[in-house]
Amino acid sequence: MRAIQAMRAGGPDVLELVEVPEPTPGPGEVVVQTAAAGINFIDTYRRSGMYPMPFPHVPGSEGAGTVRAVGEGVSDLAVGDTVAWADAPGSYAEFVRVPAARALKVPAGVDLDVAAAIPLQGLTAHYLATSTYPVQAGDTILVHAGAGGVGLLLTQLAAARGARVITTVSSAEKEQLSRAAGAAEVIRYDLLTDLSAELPRIVRELAGGGLPVVYDGVGRSTFDASLACLRPRGLMVLFGASSGAVPPFDLQRLNAGGSLYVTRPSLGHYIATTEELRSRADELFAAILDHRLDVRIGNRFPLAQARAAHEALEGRATTGKVILDID
Repeated sequence: MRAIQAMRAGGPDVLELVEVPEPTPGPGEVVVQTAAAGINFIDTYRRSGMYPMPFPHVPGSEGAGTVRAVGEGVSDLAVGDTVAWADAPGSYAEFVRVPAARALKVPAGVDLDVAAAIPLQGLTAHYLATSTYPVQAGDTILVHAGAGGVGLLLTQLAAARGARVITTVSSAEKEQLSRAAGAAEVIRYDLLTDLSAELPRIVRELAGGGLPVVYDGVGRSTFDASLACLRPRGLMVLFGASSGAVPPFDLQRLNAGGSLYVTRPSLGHYIATTEELRSRADELFAAILDHRLDVRIGNRFPLAQARAAHEALEGRATTGKVILDID
């Protein structure tokens, strides 16, 4: 079968289209013919060596497709079922081995490309809005990268819970997308000359004071400004590092800022059990079917162009979800 493989850690140029053996299902597993694979920043972290991985490495952990083989002990899935997944390694490939307990049945009415776009970013947005900080009606919150895959979904989920959402974006096009997703206010950080000084001032003017929570998937370039946007006892949710890792900092800053909280959540801890995984996914699929949640696929690439997809993602040239179409 065809797959994308990196022989060593490095930039997007290490990604190559190769032929590798087709997988067979082990006990408790299914093999799925992939219709589409999701591309996420974590794929670039693993490819680059930021997150140590064994090489050669087939990137990707998210996708959707049709079950083609069922392993011993699997009773709730059958050949022909359509499923999605969030955490099956090696998903940039025509066939993927998926643990049956981690497979998400795709309901009728949800296209497979949409199903491939929702697991990682949709589940992330869901746990951020409902569990890490349960957004309440009347909250004013800040979501960085509001036109990104998580940002668009998180904005919709938070607005549906009654929050007033402020977002940051980097272009006029992204501002329009963010507003369409429900952002009440959008800040163009590409127009700011000093993000650390200007962003907190603008946010506090818009909100009438500090915020209860900031959702920051950008990291290094926004972290200081994010802390300065919080009210006393506010929560800084650092869930990604698209601009680079946040350097170590003096914890006394949290005291000086008003007994602030900082958390660094990851999806795996919020979908650790099959029950929690499927409960969150069921809510997302229901929202899609009811047209309460719009999943924007902003960029699509064929499998052979995975390198270009990574270049676009890391170059901030994407909006919404980026997927690989696998023919």
